[in-house]
Amino acid sequence: MPVALRTPRLILREWRDDDAEPFAAMSADPEVMRHLPPLVDPDEIDAWIARGHQHWHEHGFGPWIVELPGEARFIGMIGLNRIRWTLPFTPAVEAAWRLARPYWRKGYAVEAARAAIDDGFGRLGLDEIVAYTVPANRASWQVMERLGMIRDPAEDFDHPSRPEGHPQRRHVLYRIRRSAR
Repeated sequence: MPVALRTPRLILREWRDDDAEPFAAMSADPEVMRHLPPLVDPDEIDAWIARGHQHWHEHGFGPWIVELPGEARFIGMIGLNRIRWTLPFTPAVEAAWRLARPYWRKGYAVEAARAAIDDGFGRLGLDEIVAYTVPANRASWQVMERLGMIRDPAEDFDHPSRPEGHPQRRHVLYRIRRSAR
């Protein structure tokens, strides 16, 4: 695994043990988690982090911690993941992001996600990367569009981890291909 990715304003680095506390604090913010499944108890946080470490071990990529040098050693998490569910568009690799609220609307999500996607197309040799979210999460839609990702509404899907009738079951799907960059 590369030690870090650098952008003009950010460092994307591997997880450290002391990242668990700020990750848990960010995940406890109801606004951050409004469109995501909740992570409320320490065992869920530990399991999420363990899955991220395991993903890195198995695939050579996964979630990065995002630092803002000179200001904050943890502003969130951004990275690539192999989608573990069987869906019409899988197998696939997704770009995913979660930033602490004080760092929203500053372009950090786009900047860091672009670095992760570039790493996916470059170092990893991926041909395509997807991203998805619930229809109500317009902020993530905007990130996807600023990254050059394209949505085909015919590909929207019901997420298998949400039960029938759950308000977060329906998801929109965006894609970007290496050839489009």
